Amino acid sequence: MDHLFAEAPVPKAYMHLALPVVLGMVASMVYNLADTFFVAQTGNADLVAGVTLGAPLFSFMLAVGDIFGLGGSALLSRLLGKGQRAQVRALSSFCLYAAIALSLVITALLLGFKQPILTLLGATAATREYAGAFYTMLAGGAVFIIVSLVPGNIIRTEGLAKQSMIATLAGTALTIVLDPIFLFGLHWGASGVGLANVLGYALNTGLLLWFTQTKAQYLSIAPHVAKASRQALGAILAIGIPASLTNFMQSLGTMLLNQRLAVHGANAVAAMGIAQKVYMIVMLIMVGFAFGAQPLIGYNFGAKAHQRLGAILRFDFKVEIGYAVVAAAVLMVLAPQIVALFMNQPAIVRMGGLMMRALLITTPFIGAILVFTTVFQSVGQPLGALIMAIARQGVIFAVVLWLLPQWLGFDGIVWAQAVSDLLTCAVGYGLYRRSQKAW
Repeated sequence: MDHLFAEAPVPKAYMHLALPVVLGMVASMVYNLADTFFVAQTGNADLVAGVTLGAPLFSFMLAVGDIFGLGGSALLSRLLGKGQRAQVRALSSFCLYAAIALSLVITALLLGFKQPILTLLGATAATREYAGAFYTMLAGGAVFIIVSLVPGNIIRTEGLAKQSMIATLAGTALTIVLDPIFLFGLHWGASGVGLANVLGYALNTGLLLWFTQTKAQYLSIAPHVAKASRQALGAILAIGIPASLTNFMQSLGTMLLNQRLAVHGANAVAAMGIAQKVYMIVMLIMVGFAFGAQPLIGYNFGAKAHQRLGAILRFDFKVEIGYAVVAAAVLMVLAPQIVALFMNQPAIVRMGGLMMRALLITTPFIGAILVFTTVFQSVGQPLGALIMAIARQGVIFAVVLWLLPQWLGFDGIVWAQAVSDLLTCAVGYGLYRRSQKAW
């Protein structure tokens, strides 16, 4: 492990850690597309819109998991770089059981406040039945979705990215198989889509825990060793909460966007749902590279190998931005044809093509944003991580989404994310340059 993190050529170490994460993200991307395709084949725009409205709940659960998943892995990477193995064992177990306890509380709250939350998500009389069925299944299986983020991130701090990928692929494959069975064979509608997701995450989580138990040298899932000092817990939360806010703000941003689109009808919500799913083709792979590099950044920062750290970051920028330019260009050209594959209705194809191009045009800037964010998380700079977390789909997006539609109407809603991306990248660059002086 130490040779890979400290001595292997940067491109080799980077790709060894990042490619399995990317492949896992590709698997998630394939499922997202298959899921949207299967739901869209029902021809029911209200069902498509109902499942789309439930997407922020899924993002919220991922956000909760990131508190101890990304927060824990960022601290563990630095500790491994410093050679503090005993503390790694205790903290890795603590993060797991803290996430389990938190997920059970979240389930109770989600089920207890179901109706008001559905209203906040933008459910209408036409979509509430479908959104509610999807919501109930996800809330009931929240423990598997939330907890999967902890071992999934933590085992990569020991270089076990391949094992993390295998668990993700297995869970995704199961979900893809179950989706059409539950939708078309058993006619369970939105409930079936939700249940397929939960069962896939249950398999994913089980495999991750097994790999941690059998393959990791320093990590542990034993409850009796779980322990965290006040200082260690503070370090986890200082990065974990901003990391969590990134997904939470994505959930909030999607909710605000759906509320704005809802007044334009179910077709507008369905078109954005399709556009966002395809947009994730680019985004998930970029996130995979960013998360894959995070343990490498944290380890070398902890080991004070600043020259190697600089080389890692330069390579990271090249990969993120270069990939974004090529992938976005191809998908922007084919946008209307891709939307038509999901729902070949003229109004949805027209709106969906415009929405997809508006989302994709700023992806190179998002590549830079991801590097800035992972650096702040990996080196333990909570203020920078917090600002990036609440900016792109939070504070900046909310302001832009409020202003642009007043000036541009429907087009203002469509282009709000692109404007937010540009502003967030400018903020992130300033923080990044300032942080480098403190290393």
